[in-house]
Amino acid sequence: MNQTLGRRIRTARRHRGWTLDQLAEAAAVSRRMVVNIEQGSTNPTLGTLLKLSEALGTGLPALVEPPRRPVQLTRAGEGATLWQGEHGGRGVLVASGDRPDVVELWDWTLRPGEVHRSERHLRGTRELLHLLEGEMILEVDGEPHHLGPGDALAFPGDAPHSYACVGEATARFSLAVHEPVHEPRSEGTP
Repeated sequence: MNQTLGRRIRTARRHRGWTLDQLAEAAAVSRRMVVNIEQGSTNPTLGTLLKLSEALGTGLPALVEPPRRPVQLTRAGEGATLWQGEHGGRGVLVASGDRPDVVELWDWTLRPGEVHRSERHLRGTRELLHLLEGEMILEVDGEPHHLGPGDALAFPGDAPHSYACVGEATARFSLAVHEPVHEPRSEGTP
């Protein structure tokens, strides 16, 4: 996965005619991080991947998923795990839609005590969360929302937000993310 990710980022960077330094500046990550990712020698965080995809003007799925087909089936266990918690929780990208807008479908589990703080997404991004099991606190722009099984919440993904498992049971939820079309950042515009 890391080798494929590195090739895709390098290809997108070269397609834009950017140097490593230009991509690093536009994505607000270090040059060393870009080099390591392109070489496939590091496992970047979800936040770093989001910054790179935004700077390159491509959605996250274009960097991490297999090549697109008109109908794409993801079998159980085949999604891309892009976040792992300290107690075994996971954020798995299970499906996505093509441009012009990017739509992602995630399967998340948070173990008791785990928290995932999300990077802000592109301006205009919306998220829809449906809690299937457990209890959680979803904080959006400093406002906490307590969710129980079956509850759902729609919120702006371009605001600071975090997901926290509360209680004794694992929280499991589906998350849909809609990122509207944006032009890639121009050179030197972080």
